[in-house]
Amino acid sequence: MKKIIVTGGAGFIGSNFVRYVVKNYPEVHVTVLDKLTYAGNRANLAELPENRVKLIVGDITDTNLVDSLVKNTDAVVHYAAESHNDNSLKDPLPFVQTNLIGTYTLIEACRKYDVRFHHVSTDEVYGDLPLREDLPGEGVGEKFTDKTPYNPSSPYSSTKAGSDLLVRAWVRSFGLRATISNCSNNYGPYQHIEKFIPRQITNILSDIRPKLYGEGKNVRDWIHTNDHSSGVWRILTKGRIGETYLIGANGEKDNKTVVELILELMGEDKSGYDHVDDRAGHDLRYAIDSTKLREELGWIPQFTDFREGLQATIKWYQENRAWWEADKTLVEEIYVKSGQ
Repeated sequence: MKKIIVTGGAGFIGSNFVRYVVKNYPEVHVTVLDKLTYAGNRANLAELPENRVKLIVGDITDTNLVDSLVKNTDAVVHYAAESHNDNSLKDPLPFVQTNLIGTYTLIEACRKYDVRFHHVSTDEVYGDLPLREDLPGEGVGEKFTDKTPYNPSSPYSSTKAGSDLLVRAWVRSFGLRATISNCSNNYGPYQHIEKFIPRQITNILSDIRPKLYGEGKNVRDWIHTNDHSSGVWRILTKGRIGETYLIGANGEKDNKTVVELILELMGEDKSGYDHVDDRAGHDLRYAIDSTKLREELGWIPQFTDFREGLQATIKWYQENRAWWEADKTLVEEIYVKSGQ
């Protein structure tokens, strides 16, 4: 593959994937298609070589634009999505437009020009799992696999589930050359400060007490975004058409543990946070079984020490205050209005 399109490539996970490709595959040219909503940021692509990366500002629901780009590429890697659960509860319509109509627009263009398509999805399409006290949980308890029935619980996860099903149907009905990946929660540099980990880090850096939903027992399966990137590339280049692969690194942690570890690593009292009302429909636990990806495609995560990865993430936000400080006040005002 010499030319690829990365939708949502100016967002957190997408831009890290672009950086991964540029660093490791010098023969590949990347066209980023991004609407540059609040979650997209030109600065996420700063300093990347202009002869390797081109940013197109546009909407994935724009049929003419998508058609003109897809006909001249080898593959599309689809990261673009409305992805914040709290926002989906307040206004589901943008999630329907981007996650469903946008995906439909892309797969129709890829079908027309017989272009390889990889769809990046989330473990949230599967709903949640029972809580377990014996974490971390490598090999412990039930985990999501590619055979787990879909059971989404929010407008965000339901629209992602719908987009997954569209891709599956286009593979079966029209021969679309596509794969799907469902990944656990990402952390790392360039993540928008509305998200859980960077919000707590930037709160501490802004002399604001971190916030924890409910009792903080909800469990997320954390993976460094660089490991997600390597998993997607492996699936794009080695995966079997029509297959779904789950990407996870056995990183289960409850939210209380994560907040307290952030405080500890930043030299603060581990009890220095506030409890706020729990989110409506808050999923209890996510856990990914990535056996299929590991055994079939030989993928191995590199960032398996969560404490070390979190420390590096904290350092990134400490050293890149200009990247996030301008947005901090507005983000916290939105949370305060909703009691969070």
